[in-house]
Amino acid sequence: MRIFVINGPNLNLLGKREPDIYGQQTYADLEAYLRVEAKKLGLSADVRQSNHEGVLIDWLHETFSVKVAGVLINPGALTHYSYALRDAIKALDVPVFEVHLSAITKRAESFRHHSVIADVCVATFAGKGFVSYQEALEALASYASTKAS
Repeated sequence: MRIFVINGPNLNLLGKREPDIYGQQTYADLEAYLRVEAKKLGLSADVRQSNHEGVLIDWLHETFSVKVAGVLINPGALTHYSYALRDAIKALDVPVFEVHLSAITKRAESFRHHSVIADVCVATFAGKGFVSYQEALEALASYASTKAS
C-alpha cells in the first residue's frame, strides 16, 4: 500500500534548527527511517517536504488522482493557523494522521499548543521524535487494513 508522508516548513532543517527540541538527526535520516519503517508494515512511503503551504495543499489534492492508503502530515508551524490546510485535509477521502516530533502542547510558546487540523485528522502522534512517525505509520497500516476487510 502506498502512502504519502508530507512534511511542512522547516523540517528540512532537522539536525540544525533547535536540536534541543527536534534532535540531532537530519531530514535525510528521517526520510530513510520512514522508508524502512513503512516497508516493515507493507507500506510504500512517498516522503515529501516543502516550505510552501500551497505545495502541501497540492500534494493533499493529489490523493484524488493517485491511489494512496492514507497520509501522514507534519505541517510544522502551519499546524497552528492554516485553515487552508485544514480545509484540504477535511476534503480528502483517505485517512490523515497528524505527526509532530515535539510535544506541541508542552512547548513554551502558547500559540503552539493548539492544532487547527487535529479535529479533521484520524489521530495525532507527537512528542516522541521519529517514534511519533513510527506510531502514526502503525496506526495508518492498522486503519487501512481494517477498512480493506
